[in-house]
Amino acid sequence: MFGATSLALAVSLSMDSFAAALGRGAVQKRPGVSEALRVGFAFGACQLSMASIGWAVGSAFSGFVQAVDHWIAFGLLLLIGGSMIRNALAGEGDDDAAATRSGWLALLTVAVATSIDASAVGVGLAMADVDIAVTASLIGAVTFLMGFGGVLLGRAAGPLLGRRAELIGGLGLLAIGTKILVEHTLL
Repeated sequence: MFGATSLALAVSLSMDSFAAALGRGAVQKRPGVSEALRVGFAFGACQLSMASIGWAVGSAFSGFVQAVDHWIAFGLLLLIGGSMIRNALAGEGDDDAAATRSGWLALLTVAVATSIDASAVGVGLAMADVDIAVTASLIGAVTFLMGFGGVLLGRAAGPLLGRRAELIGGLGLLAIGTKILVEHTLL
């Protein structure tokens, strides 16, 4: 399962990370290449790790992982997105302190939340004939690129959106969490 199938899997798993990185780039005050690298690395490392962890857990716990992964992702994204919306509506996004509050903990929380589905995919990969090192590395690399690009695209969109960028970013995270929850509970 390498080639086009693995690449399609990697791109689809990275879409939530791309959307979150886009919002992050729009919210922050002029994020540079170093911030884009930081976000790309965090998202890529989490996707790679979660796919590997899911693979390691394998079919022994597949029912449990698939039963709760969507609730965990939804809860984390609800907390972060809700906080962003609250800050945007309170006008806290205009000061420099609010712009720098988005430290490693917030970044890792979003990165983990958008990577939880990769653990469920990893469980499925344990049942397929794949080289997990190659597949997980591809997932991580594609997610890194999507996160990196998302921040830079968000940076370009941020000045156009102004303070609404944080509101849009928060609503985007809520939408991602809701999408994950709906896909897993209705399908």
